[in-house]
Amino acid sequence: MSKGRKIGLFIGLFAVLGLTIWFFIKFYFVFGSGVKAGELNFIVYKGYVFKTYEGRLIQSGYNSKNTAGTIQSNEFNFSVKDENVAHTLERCAGKRVELHYKEYFGALPWRGVSKYVVDSVLSIENVSGQLPFPITNGEE
Repeated sequence: MSKGRKIGLFIGLFAVLGLTIWFFIKFYFVFGSGVKAGELNFIVYKGYVFKTYEGRLIQSGYNSKNTAGTIQSNEFNFSVKDENVAHTLERCAGKRVELHYKEYFGALPWRGVSKYVVDSVLSIENVSGQLPFPITNGEE
């Protein structure tokens, strides 16, 4: 094997190794994890090729990140990989929940559209002012 081929092979292997490490860190390395609490706005099952569960949590408080000077609520958009967690959340729309999540540097299509992936539900409680049971047929 000539010296040029050895150098080319070394550079090629180094590039493949570098891309593999980059891919792992970008999509599989857990950058952070934590707990978010708030009122569950919605959870949906959607996607063109990869169907995933996507949700939104409305947190208490307000932020004003935009330059227009308007105030909006804090929203936490997330994906759910575990079907059991997603089915639990489907029954909790409008309730206050505490969610444990993992944060990645990037999203994968089969894991969801968000870099935040909820892996468990820590608590569920009714929002104050709600009845403990649903009202049926418009009767109170």
